[in-house]
Amino acid sequence: MLDLAFLAALNRLLAAAPWARDKLAPFSGKRAHLALGPLPVEFRIAPDGTLESLGSGAPDVEIILPLPTPLALLAGREALMKNARIGGAADFAEALGFVLRNLEWDAEEDLSRIVGDIAAHRIIKVAGEFAAGQADIARRLAENVAEYLRYEQPAGVGKTELTAFAGDIDALRRDADSLERRIASIEKSSVT
Repeated sequence: MLDLAFLAALNRLLAAAPWARDKLAPFSGKRAHLALGPLPVEFRIAPDGTLESLGSGAPDVEIILPLPTPLALLAGREALMKNARIGGAADFAEALGFVLRNLEWDAEEDLSRIVGDIAAHRIIKVAGEFAAGQADIARRLAENVAEYLRYEQPAGVGKTELTAFAGDIDALRRDADSLERRIASIEKSSVT
């Protein structure tokens, strides 16, 4: 059911983007499997370049977006697609990936039909500020955790400490070699 809603939403975006339908139309009949974390969506390209729901079958291309995808989406669509695993027919995968990366939703236009232009503009502006704030919070949280692990509860060793430790090991190795030579020399002199 969620996959049908997802396909309906994508088809609505495709209806407003003739360039995207033109890009997908040559792949009419090709099947695709898109996994958005735990939500798999399987579809076929229709002759007009839109997406059709279909049953199971071997897909021509498979695009898998890992579970942390929603967090990657905060960093932008390029970060989202960077984490994607894509397999199958290269030309179809490239065309589908290009369309998914560049398909734009004019949420303000759709919302204005319901609440009016001014209210839609304000809602979208507040939603954008909220999303930017959430992305900033996520970035600062990651920086704070990294700083905590680095200085307060070191989970690893810093470069300076590692260099000093390596120097101490080299000195210990030289001292051990020297001690072995002395012991060998003493044993040699006591035997004769």
